Amino acid sequence: MLATGGEMDRPPSESTCVKLYLCSNPEDSTVERRALRERVFPQLRAHCRKTLGRDVRVIDPFESIDPCHWPDEYTRQQLIKECRKSSAGPFLLALVGHQYGTASLSPQVEVSEYQLLLQESQRAGVSTLELERQYQRDENAVPPSYRLRARSKQEPAAVKEEEAMRMKAEEEELRKQFRTAVSRCVHSGVLSAERARGFSRSALDADVRFALDDRPLDDIIRRCLVYVHRVVGAEGGSERRQVERQEEAATFDPRTTAIESQLLSELCDNFLPGLITTSQLIVYTTTTKCDCRHGYTKARRRGYAESLCQQVYSDLVVLTDGWSISEVSGDVLAREQAEQEELCDTLSRLYDVIRPEEAKVRDFVQQSGQQRPLVVTGGPCTGKTVLLAHCAQQMRSWLPDCDPVVITYFCDLSINPTPTHLVSCLCYQIGVRYHSESSSEQSTAHMDNLNICSSELQERLSSLLASMPSAEQPLVLVLDGLAHMENNAGAQILESLPCPLPPSVKLVLTVSSNRKQVLQAINPPRSPPHAGEGSGYACVQLGPVDRRPCGKMLASLLSSSGRRVTSGQQALVNRALTSCPLTLYARLLHLHTSLWHSDSDVTESSLPAGVHSSISALLDHLEQKHGSCVVARAVSYLTLSRTGLTEVELVDLLSADPGVLTERVRCIPQVAVETLLLDLRRFLIRRTVAGSRVLFWVSRHFKLVVAKRCLATREAERELHSAMADYFSGRLPCGGNQDEKRDVARTESHTSREPQSVETNSQPFVFSSSSEEVGRVNLRKVLELPHHLRESGRWGELERGLLMSLVFHQAMVRAGLLGELVAMLESEEGSPHLVFPRERALLAGVLKSCACFLQNSPLHLPSVMEANLLPYLEVFPGLQGYAREIGRERRRRGRGLGVLLCPAQLTVPSVRRLTFNAKTKNVSVREAAGTESGVVVQILDDGTAWIWKGSGWDVVRLSLICEQKELTFTGLKSSGHFILFSTQCDKLLLWDVTGPETFLQVTAESSRNAANGVEGFVASQKSVFMWWKGESFVSAFDVSNETMTHFQCHSAVTCLACSSSGVYMYCGQEEGTVAIFDTNTGSLLGACSNSNLNAIKSIILCDDKWEMTCVDRTGGVSLWDVASKINPPRLVAESFVGGESNDVLNIDYSHGCGTLLMCQSHQVVLWDTCDWEPWDQFLAPPGKTFARALLSRGGRLFLALLDACPSVLVWSVSTGQCVLSLETSRPPRALLATASCVVGVDDGDGATAWDSETIEAAAAAPKMGLAVKEVAVERTGEFFYTSDGSRAVWRWGWGTGLPHAKFLHHGAVEKLRLSPDGVHLVTLSAGDIYVWRTGSGQNVLRVSGSAATDVLIAPNGNFGVSVSERGLSRVWKLAHGGVVCSIHPYLSDAKVSPASTFLIGRRRGDLLAASLWSGSVSKRFSRVVGSERVVAFHTLSEHPDFVVVMAASGAVYTWNVSEETLYEHFQLPRRFRCQPRDFQVSSDGSYALLSADDEAVNLLDLSRVRLCSFEAEGPVVKVHLDGSGRYVAYVCRAAAAAHVKDRARLPREEAVLAVVRLADGERIGSVRLAKSPSALVVCERRRVFVGFEDGSVGVYSILDGEESPEGREKASGRSKRCAFDGPLSCLGQASANITWL
Repeated sequence: MLATGGEMDRPPSESTCVKLYLCSNPEDSTVERRALRERVFPQLRAHCRKTLGRDVRVIDPFESIDPCHWPDEYTRQQLIKECRKSSAGPFLLALVGHQYGTASLSPQVEVSEYQLLLQESQRAGVSTLELERQYQRDENAVPPSYRLRARSKQEPAAVKEEEAMRMKAEEEELRKQFRTAVSRCVHSGVLSAERARGFSRSALDADVRFALDDRPLDDIIRRCLVYVHRVVGAEGGSERRQVERQEEAATFDPRTTAIESQLLSELCDNFLPGLITTSQLIVYTTTTKCDCRHGYTKARRRGYAESLCQQVYSDLVVLTDGWSISEVSGDVLAREQAEQEELCDTLSRLYDVIRPEEAKVRDFVQQSGQQRPLVVTGGPCTGKTVLLAHCAQQMRSWLPDCDPVVITYFCDLSINPTPTHLVSCLCYQIGVRYHSESSSEQSTAHMDNLNICSSELQERLSSLLASMPSAEQPLVLVLDGLAHMENNAGAQILESLPCPLPPSVKLVLTVSSNRKQVLQAINPPRSPPHAGEGSGYACVQLGPVDRRPCGKMLASLLSSSGRRVTSGQQALVNRALTSCPLTLYARLLHLHTSLWHSDSDVTESSLPAGVHSSISALLDHLEQKHGSCVVARAVSYLTLSRTGLTEVELVDLLSADPGVLTERVRCIPQVAVETLLLDLRRFLIRRTVAGSRVLFWVSRHFKLVVAKRCLATREAERELHSAMADYFSGRLPCGGNQDEKRDVARTESHTSREPQSVETNSQPFVFSSSSEEVGRVNLRKVLELPHHLRESGRWGELERGLLMSLVFHQAMVRAGLLGELVAMLESEEGSPHLVFPRERALLAGVLKSCACFLQNSPLHLPSVMEANLLPYLEVFPGLQGYAREIGRERRRRGRGLGVLLCPAQLTVPSVRRLTFNAKTKNVSVREAAGTESGVVVQILDDGTAWIWKGSGWDVVRLSLICEQKELTFTGLKSSGHFILFSTQCDKLLLWDVTGPETFLQVTAESSRNAANGVEGFVASQKSVFMWWKGESFVSAFDVSNETMTHFQCHSAVTCLACSSSGVYMYCGQEEGTVAIFDTNTGSLLGACSNSNLNAIKSIILCDDKWEMTCVDRTGGVSLWDVASKINPPRLVAESFVGGESNDVLNIDYSHGCGTLLMCQSHQVVLWDTCDWEPWDQFLAPPGKTFARALLSRGGRLFLALLDACPSVLVWSVSTGQCVLSLETSRPPRALLATASCVVGVDDGDGATAWDSETIEAAAAAPKMGLAVKEVAVERTGEFFYTSDGSRAVWRWGWGTGLPHAKFLHHGAVEKLRLSPDGVHLVTLSAGDIYVWRTGSGQNVLRVSGSAATDVLIAPNGNFGVSVSERGLSRVWKLAHGGVVCSIHPYLSDAKVSPASTFLIGRRRGDLLAASLWSGSVSKRFSRVVGSERVVAFHTLSEHPDFVVVMAASGAVYTWNVSEETLYEHFQLPRRFRCQPRDFQVSSDGSYALLSADDEAVNLLDLSRVRLCSFEAEGPVVKVHLDGSGRYVAYVCRAAAAAHVKDRARLPREEAVLAVVRLADGERIGSVRLAKSPSALVVCERRRVFVGFEDGSVGVYSILDGEESPEGREKASGRSKRCAFDGPLSCLGQASANITWL
């Protein structure tokens, strides 16, 4: 029999777990429960995790093999309540067998009932000694009762067999006496029959009735499953069973069996059927008829268990799948706002004692004109957080005359407690709560912009606080936990708030009495909290609670649990509360006093003193009750978790913990953990974190006690962190031990709906489902795993397994945690153990550069990363695995677009944004310098110095103390590996960055010289040579002995150079003179001067040639021979450029490539230092001027700053092209080059760093000079050709991804055609036709006089056709250029027929076909009526005689050219009119591309005569139909991805390439294009070629099923051939060798 309930519309469940209570008779369900536990529940859990992202817990109260560990009736009822309350779906699974079960002894009997039982038994002469011995009066119970004495819970192995039998006999005798007494009372009429049945009910009956009786419909419909199993003939008819029945009849009272049968019948025949009718309870009834001889055999029981497993699994899947669950928001800010509001509501419910300080908070909020914050301070455990949570809930009632906006934020409980994140959250919440769409969008935009600095966020917050709140709608901002945040984050948040506060803003915050340092951040410096009106903040001191309210709260808690204390015990409680009047302490006392009985020996030592002692005593009690190992591990796991643990996670961790498991205990029963959590429920709060309900300590003091008690050593803590990392990484089994899982794996499967065997449950980053878009991110793993890997010291696994893992990146981005991912990649924590700092920096840079797009289109992450990483794989081989992972992910999905050839990059992702957290607002960089080893130092306007040592290091502030004062820095210079600091107190400090961080003080010549400042210095060997601003001497400082010597010159020194040995020093001077000194003797060896006497700007030495090159300030160069130390230097060569306006801004010299760069405002000049001749010059763009320029490390590029330009521009020295633009958040003002990085220092308080090798690799990508106009692909796919409208056509090799040849013409190339066999290339340039052999690059024909506007090649490859708009069109032999015939009429949009017989084209509305042999028009498609003008047509290569024709009226025709027959298919609707520029037809005529209107691509399915329209994400700019008719590719300007509702989050349009399968309209994949496309071609080898406006080309592979081998190979990397070498140039003939007249 099956009875089912109907569907009910339920609100989405907030729970994240399906929690089932398994109700059964433990004596009659062992086989069934074991089968369900081993086969059904693991598979159900796997199903729910995969499809719903939910977990499953099954509470079997009788799972333990020892009945002594079975929970009593009260505990079972609490478990049922908990399952009913917190289950996301069904909560009850009841198994009702053919045996009723033994009634348990009542653990507690009220005094009146107990006395009746004794009286009636004694009147009947029945002994009650055992009853009186086992029950003892307890006055602490409410009402007073007799309680059953507790039996000792010894392990079965510790109890001897004789003792166990004796105890069992005693228990049976007690049960017999109790039943007899109850029967006597019923017979005498002093006890009702209903009450007597309550004493006789079994655990099964009691649990079922408690769960189902008098419950609302919502608690039963589709939430409960009952399986009734009736067994007929269970006992059988054997002689043995008859003897057993006779023995049982002689032993037990027959009335007992009759009562059990009656109660079982009442349950199955009355109670459950009644609920089927009234509450739509789902009940299955199965009847098993047994053989009368054998009865209910083991085989029959196994058969029933097997069928039960199938039915239970099927039913539970239906119920769980149909349960509505809340979607986890992908918007981190919205999600956290909801979680904070829920947390506030949860904490406010802990407000049990009314505090007088509440009135002070209310007065502050109600007071107008108060622009100071209110600080609620107090000692530990005084209830500050709970008070503020309660006050936040009361704000609306306190301000009835307005509509206040209350924002509460528990800062230390945030999953991302960083100042940037918290300020962003506040901005978002203010915008949302004030219903300001623009504000919330701007706040979200700030989150998308990962390069935003803290000062910009502060300005945004101040603007919102000033503009949004009003007198009608004030803002009350409640911040808790600021003082407990790490890294002084609380102070930084307070600094973000304006001072004074706007009039309609109230700020309330909590600070512990011992952590008031955070208040120093409130500006200006504040007075102590008890100060008067001059104080910068109002203060409420939260003191201890009065004893009487605490006592009342304790009495209320005891009453709610059915307990009280006697008057004698109350005195002890009062003294304890007097010594520690805290509400948390009172809650802890409740746990201790609820264990007292009236006969308990209670003294003053029975109550622990203080909160920490009470917590420790609580843990002692729990260890005695549940086992020390279980409790210690459970509380340790809860303490070490980052965000808390779900109940399932706690069970799984304990079940796999070798410290908990023993030889006897192979798996921790879930009921054991559940009962432990019941005992801890008053000290654990359930909060939602990222969509999951987790357990979290109600007070941080529990963590402190647990850490001291259970985690005393770092090794113990690291061991548990490692175990938790193993669990969240999927290495540990979930829901059972390893042996059990292996046993399950060997079981056989039966049907598709039957539970299958499960492998060890892994922890995927994304719970996959049928659709990728609805897969759920495993946020628990995302949040917890990195934390535990870090804390356990498993840095390698953290780096390779997470930080450089695609699947982890996908999970983080899809979860809306892109900012957190970037922060993890940039974090330098554990940097000594991490080996890929540059790779991580590049990944972070790519993610930041694409953050806006990825926030809205997270599913595009693999293609975005592939397109941005492939150009750099040779530079960063550590990312090869990441790239292979992208390919595996695409093959796993079975579809997608892969990047085969990356187009040239427009920019390079930065590897680091250097932010200097200056305490003074609006400061900027005063001076910056870098060393060869990569150290960058910057000095800000406020006198602070900041140091960055390169990738793998954080930016740190340099703090030096001299004479008990912190030094203020005023300037710095660098040379080699030394940095020289100038200070405000006229001290010079020298730092060798390669050694320890020690600073040598350099003594200045005089106070006047020091005041003038160091103009520069040069480090050589062990000496440092300094020259001073406006001074004519050089100071030499010996680093080894810290002595100073001086060298005097004739005029002011402007530059300096030293020989490599340090023996010779060359001083450039203001008057154009260079003085040469011997540094050992101090003597002047000689001098030389420029003829123009201009100041020397730089001196370059070539020691091996004994040559000195001097560059003056105007760019003049003079070369001197300095080999002789006796004679003056000899002038070798001299070159001058005049003009005062041509002053050199800076000079850079690359010794490796022999190149000298001189930067002037209007140009950058490069010199070849081999022969000292100007090599090339680069003029500044119109309207711009150069500010600074540097050579790249290899000398093939130079980087330049332009005035008022927000980017650093990169030029190629060989081509003269500007190849890259390095983007910065602010316009850069200085440019530094280190050994591995280029650093752009901006106008603010930050800088941006790029990796030098990354710049080189990106700039090496080849690209044409102009936008790519045409792309032609060989059929073999080995080569393809591109033209950009210039003189060149490039031939690209498929194997290398680089251009192999460049065909040069004498004019701009207008048309490009490739023969079908790929042997000939025909181009049209300046009216001449060029025929090239593609293999050799030879120009075999150059034809003049054609007057052609287009050229065509016949499909057979023998003929060429030149189409002329004003003259004759000619058909000619491709081999030698001989004219076959001429065609007189001009045919527009001409095409050669597939059979190479006709030239078909439009003329005056008709479609004409001219013979390629005679040139005459032999076929004509004429319009029938005036509107039938032909607007487009297309030939069909697979049907050579047919042409698809499109008329202006929208009519679609098929024209048979050879037979001149016409077929009209149908009329297009007006909205589907054809656009001739887009019209394309597949080779077999199955599909025709009609148009790309707005945001849709319209096609015509000719095979089924239907119209198709595919929606795009934005306006379509390019579209191309695959010749085979399988795919259509298009490029659109996507303002946002298709699934994004908020299109305003993207500040600019993004070009997206998408490919759609025409058979079913499914999108194969899409790729973000970082720049504007100019050409699009899809070839039959499932490749998409995209030409771009900057002259580069990208090639993408279509994976639809199995990926092509060449695509899989190419995706792994690029050719190693250097692109700077350029392609081979093939020159066209100087003059035409054929002329047509």
